Amino acid sequence: MAKPAIQTLNASQERIVEGARRVALVVGGSLLVAVCAHITIPLPGTPVPLTVQNFGVLLVGLLLGSRRGFAALALYLAEGAMGMPVFSPTGPGGIAQLLGPTGGFLLAYPLVAWLAGFVMERGRKSFARAALGGFLAEIVLFIGGLSWLAVLTHSVTQAIRLGLYWFVFAEVIKVMVAAGIAASWRRASATQR
Repeated sequence: MAKPAIQTLNASQERIVEGARRVALVVGGSLLVAVCAHITIPLPGTPVPLTVQNFGVLLVGLLLGSRRGFAALALYLAEGAMGMPVFSPTGPGGIAQLLGPTGGFLLAYPLVAWLAGFVMERGRKSFARAALGGFLAEIVLFIGGLSWLAVLTHSVTQAIRLGLYWFVFAEVIKVMVAAGIAASWRRASATQR
């Protein structure tokens, strides 16, 4: 009779360990994006800085998948809204940063991570799939960011000038590097199973 109780305890311990692992991945993903946000280059003529933050968002989505990626970036936004120093240091921080010129980009992050993860979860975990997920996610990112900039500037042309032209080349590099890391990680994980 004692044996089933031990098996039940082990099964419940496994659930606890798995739950703790998932929480750690989500928290770790939010912290990765926070570290990436502090690698920033302010650009002349635009309130939107060049940052490694978008790379972190893509990598979190590609590696953690759609649900955990979304959760990690929702947590990241909550941390920033509470005033934790997770956003780019060139902005005011807190809620003011979410309402400022970069707010549209920031608020799109959970969807960006979700879409990158969603595409990566479907089919073979290849570089091409990761790159496709990254590029589609970047489209969502720029729709969110440019839409908010257009609201603030009252001009779509001005929003594109401030939030797109400066960043296209860097974003292509970020997508390619994130896709390469994610595809390599997924391949290595698959061979260890």
